[in-house]
Amino acid sequence: MSAPYTSLRRLVLSILPLLATATKYKQYVLAPAQRSVTPAILYDVQGDVNNPTGVGNGSTTQFNSVNSSIILDFGKNIAGSVRFSVSALSGDAEFLGFSFSESSLWVIPYECDSGTAAIRDSPLWFLVSKTGDYAADKAHQRGGSRYMGIWHNSTGSITLNSVSVNFTAAPEMTDLQDYQGWFHSDSEKLNRVWYAGAYTNQLCTLDPSTGNALGVPGTNWYYNASIANGTSVLSDGAKRDRLVWPRDIAISGPTMFVSTNSLDGIKNGIDSLFILQQSDGRLPWAGVPFTSPRRFPFSFTYHLYTLLDLYYYYIFTGDVDYVQQYWNQYKLAMNWSLSTIDTTNLANVTSTNDWLRSGMGGHNIEVDAVEDSSVRAGYQNAMAQIKISANQRLFDPAQNLFFDNDTIQTPDSVHPQDGNSWAIVSGLVDQHRAVAISDALKARWVKPYGAPAPEAGPTISPFVSGFEVQAHNLAGHPEYTIELMEFMWGDFMLDDPRMTNSSLIEGYSTNGDLHYAPYDNDARISYAHGWATGPTSALTFYSAGLKVTSGAGKTWDIQPRMGGLQNVDAGFRTPLGGFSAKWHVQKKGIKGHLSTPRGTSGTLTLPKGSVVRGSHGKLRPARCVDGNDVYENVAGGSYRVKH
Repeated sequence: MSAPYTSLRRLVLSILPLLATATKYKQYVLAPAQRSVTPAILYDVQGDVNNPTGVGNGSTTQFNSVNSSIILDFGKNIAGSVRFSVSALSGDAEFLGFSFSESSLWVIPYECDSGTAAIRDSPLWFLVSKTGDYAADKAHQRGGSRYMGIWHNSTGSITLNSVSVNFTAAPEMTDLQDYQGWFHSDSEKLNRVWYAGAYTNQLCTLDPSTGNALGVPGTNWYYNASIANGTSVLSDGAKRDRLVWPRDIAISGPTMFVSTNSLDGIKNGIDSLFILQQSDGRLPWAGVPFTSPRRFPFSFTYHLYTLLDLYYYYIFTGDVDYVQQYWNQYKLAMNWSLSTIDTTNLANVTSTNDWLRSGMGGHNIEVDAVEDSSVRAGYQNAMAQIKISANQRLFDPAQNLFFDNDTIQTPDSVHPQDGNSWAIVSGLVDQHRAVAISDALKARWVKPYGAPAPEAGPTISPFVSGFEVQAHNLAGHPEYTIELMEFMWGDFMLDDPRMTNSSLIEGYSTNGDLHYAPYDNDARISYAHGWATGPTSALTFYSAGLKVTSGAGKTWDIQPRMGGLQNVDAGFRTPLGGFSAKWHVQKKGIKGHLSTPRGTSGTLTLPKGSVVRGSHGKLRPARCVDGNDVYENVAGGSYRVKH
């Protein structure tokens, strides 16, 4: 073999792995290409400022006299610590204050939005005594901010020749744009929603030593609580609370799996919860410092969500050793939950703590539906009894929805979004009742804002709506799912001018006000909250139909539910290899291509009349269910589908 040919061959072989792992549809990825981020847009100017656009385009900006300021717009929500360089200075003691806001609602130069309960946060002040470089320390990074104000509050002048933010989110990722998963469809709204969900969880992944925004005064705000071990942890929100909440991970964890596949932060979060388990088996409502050796707030549902989080982590990674590490604690926690089941065969809830909804207690449909999902690996008798009793004692046939509990059951009683969605997701109801619940939930939508959560007052909860998205798919109404995601997440949560156009909000009002009923302070709302990212995993798991059903996808279930979409292309990776599916709807059926790792096996469900061919020829369906052909024990590999 000639030397030139050998060199060419080596070059090709060195490039192939890069091509195989290159991020698909990178144009939608919102994470910055590098950690130094420069503001792109001048939003506002006040007072005497020379060349206010200078610091954003490589030139200089001069602030003269008191109350001169500019507001800069990064064009998307970011997270990090501010850096700036001073090239000229006059005056003895000049001060610059930096303010931060996720939403345009709270943009002013002399105050930030809020990470606390009742007040606005003060600016981050710098005493500028000489020319040179300045930077905020790690504790004074801002977890979420689209807008940054620079306020000069002294009598002299300051000239800046650079301003940037060191992007500190997702510290475990060397390349912030290195997504292992992808999604694309003929709906640009949903493409943007998928990638906004992925980016939101990158913003919510933080250095574990920079946690906790609760209880910190608005003046001199900082993030310095250690909330987990390791180099990263998945928290609830970028700006706040910056804590580990197990219920949030039940939504944000699957989203991270199908997108970045950067799962160490989930593992570190689960660790931080199990270490706080009580001797009777109860798991905490949230991690440290919210929970401590002297303070153990408890939530029945969040206790169950920690168990669900561990299950999801195993499904995504196949890490048996990690599950084994907590197996005895898992069984202890499950046995505690089952011990609360009384003579009604339902769990009797004595803790009122939940996701800031009201009415938690007694025989509650949300708890019993979540518990049903958590015990599938065992405890089959308890699961069966929960199903029977919940349907008999809590279902309201007049509205085709479950009551919240059995304490008060009148036409005006709360019929919760969370419990009814979970009743379908967990398999608590049969298909006939699932369809009825799905229809009833859709009938309550408040357009153009979203799906209401009456258990929390006049509230739209993107978190609970993420479970409703799953429920409509499982009830056989994928078209409801697509409609809801497009108008709620796409039209409102991304494109409303008060939003960040990049990350997903914690919650808001049914009238469209950016007011979240559980909070007194509207400036406190988080605009990058991982629990709002349910559509990202739903589009992959349901619309594209790619789901793993045992550790790392050793077994899988593929069933596209297009819901009116004409084209879908999606994929992700596990330690066993890549999973992908590409579908195109035709007049008579569906065509496409799917690929799963060799050595795996699964079930494939497609519209009746589909023709499936792989390397060993044509597949034959095992049965037909509800107009779909079901292919069982399909070996891993590549297949083409025609109709």
